[in-house]
Amino acid sequence: MKPPYRPGRNTVEARAPRGNAVRPRPVSAFAAAVEAARRRGELVVQPRMGFPDPSAMRHGLLAVRAARARTVGTVTLDSYTRVGDHARARAALGSGAALNGYPLLAHGAGATRRMLEGLVDGASGFAVQIRHGSADPYAIVRALLDSGLDATEGGPVSYCLPYSRTPLAASVDAWARGCELLAERSGGAAHLESFGGCLLGQLCPPSLLVAIALLEGLFFRRYGLRSISLSYAQQTSPAQDAEALAALRTLAAAYLPGADVHLVLYTYMGVFPRSRHGALRLLRASAELAARSGVERLIVKTPAEAHRIPTVGENVLALEEAAGAARRTPRPEAAHRDGAGGEFGVLAEARTLVETVIGLAPDIGTALIRAFATGLLDVPYCLHPDNANRARGFIDRRGSLQWRGGGAMPVRAATGPEGRPLRAGELLDMLGYVQRAHDREPEPLALAPAPPGSP
Repeated sequence: MKPPYRPGRNTVEARAPRGNAVRPRPVSAFAAAVEAARRRGELVVQPRMGFPDPSAMRHGLLAVRAARARTVGTVTLDSYTRVGDHARARAALGSGAALNGYPLLAHGAGATRRMLEGLVDGASGFAVQIRHGSADPYAIVRALLDSGLDATEGGPVSYCLPYSRTPLAASVDAWARGCELLAERSGGAAHLESFGGCLLGQLCPPSLLVAIALLEGLFFRRYGLRSISLSYAQQTSPAQDAEALAALRTLAAAYLPGADVHLVLYTYMGVFPRSRHGALRLLRASAELAARSGVERLIVKTPAEAHRIPTVGENVLALEEAAGAARRTPRPEAAHRDGAGGEFGVLAEARTLVETVIGLAPDIGTALIRAFATGLLDVPYCLHPDNANRARGFIDRRGSLQWRGGGAMPVRAATGPEGRPLRAGELLDMLGYVQRAHDREPEPLALAPAPPGSP
């Protein structure tokens, strides 16, 4: 097995000033936009958005910036760019064939700079993040930096399992190189979001999501990045989700001291409600969860998600709907965000997973590889060759996600009748749990009793 990449002598950490010299730290435009909103007590809302044509991409970003909400923009890359097939991306552009995102490398840095001109500036407080899904982000990182951007997302685990067939060791190596490039070129200021809290989107108990997000944050810090966000995807139980977000914040404070960290919540990523009222109900619930939990940023979905790719207008409406729901929800004082205790034990289980992994090797990349090789990390229902795929999650009677089987992981699995293997029909039923719960017709308004003698 190829050993993970080791940083050279030119890393940001190695170039720290000697003696008492103090250099001002540059700040990511993306992180600055989120921090400005946090100081104002506002939730930042962000769409999933990517168009192949630069003029259409610019139109989408302008509409997002003009929304009645505190927003940041997204440029989602196409699938050819994600897998490094830039020749096919260029060929598609030349022939007019459809692409499912923005081909950053095919367009080149000059075209992207022109597309972004006047959009990203300190005066407006608007910033843009590149989102891609690649197990090898080096070329994408170089291109986004050349284009004048400073924020992206992913991770050596979360963009390898389940999105890629790339061996985990190769992904760890590639992400180490990408992180180091991002840190070097930005002076350590660039912002990187772990996608670890969104693995598979559903039926993964929160303790593993929290642990992977935190471990990827440690990986990013290891390679010189100090501006980090940790993700978590809305699951099946609002109470359990709130506990998971509190646990994530607690672990970030304990394991990432000195880093600039914020949390990002994703509106539910599994089977989405098919009705408009159901989709809006779920979207509002995610915004309310974000506000109650003190989350700084929310990635939204639209009522069109179950049917097709949403339009720019539908994205803007979703942003405004989420922002409105968040404004109506009280945000907590910092003292009420502690993840200790809790009905579901998310913090204790996540901390055990983290400590188990970092105890495997001094290097976090090596530790991650060993953890998956031994099944000490195991993503339920993930078919990647480097994943043991012995762990199983299920929805219990409270509507929370629990372990039906933990494989070799140090987690508490169900026993008795709840611990038996899932049947295929039960799994399908659980996959539709959130959709059904939100697609039910709203409760009818209660009618006042009729006065005596009325017909």
